[in-house]
Amino acid sequence: MSNESVLIAPSVLSADFTRLGEELESIANADLVHYDVMDGHFVPNLSFGTEILRQAKAATKLPLDVHLMVTNPEEQVPWYLEAGADVVTFHYEAQTHADRLVGLIHDAGAKACVALNPGTPVVALDAILDELDMVLVMTVNPGFGGQSFIPGSIGKLRALRRMCAEHGVSPLVEVDGGIGADNVGEVVAAGANVIVAGSKVFKAADHAAAIEELRRNGAMGLAKRA
Repeated sequence: MSNESVLIAPSVLSADFTRLGEELESIANADLVHYDVMDGHFVPNLSFGTEILRQAKAATKLPLDVHLMVTNPEEQVPWYLEAGADVVTFHYEAQTHADRLVGLIHDAGAKACVALNPGTPVVALDAILDELDMVLVMTVNPGFGGQSFIPGSIGKLRALRRMCAEHGVSPLVEVDGGIGADNVGEVVAAGANVIVAGSKVFKAADHAAAIEELRRNGAMGLAKRA
């Protein structure tokens, strides 16, 4: 995965799970599959667990980007690594030992990412930033798909970009929530390069075309990045 291009990660939270195999085939031109795990406690919603992840792993060649919105990531990270996650994201707000978790993910041969809720400043990652493969900036409050993008996220992305430059590192920067063809360029220009999109892809008439539109518009934003 390169941070010099715009990567699209459709969220299967918005997919039709009665047709999961077909839905995954329909997004074969994406770069990752975003897999949201919600526990009904850290966020006010429930989603799915490890068995569906195993089935998804068997049904697609795309890397599986597992986003753990759970209160106990120390316990659950190993479950999802064993089930086939290629990228594991845990929330800064939920962890006790971030460095230990990042090491565990890397030891399993997977990529490590930390997510920040809208109310958490990027400076929270100062001690761990150098170890991360990716940072997920939540651009809505997590828990439900279809929410509107929080405009203040643009400034947060710029702040993260400056912080990465100060550290001399270049992790991927993922954004999740309210991203569509109309605002993906602005988000990429501010510093994002991995775009999570759920309903904007899976509710479109042509999933592959929706992915390509996001990629094209994102690339225009990348060209504007100073």
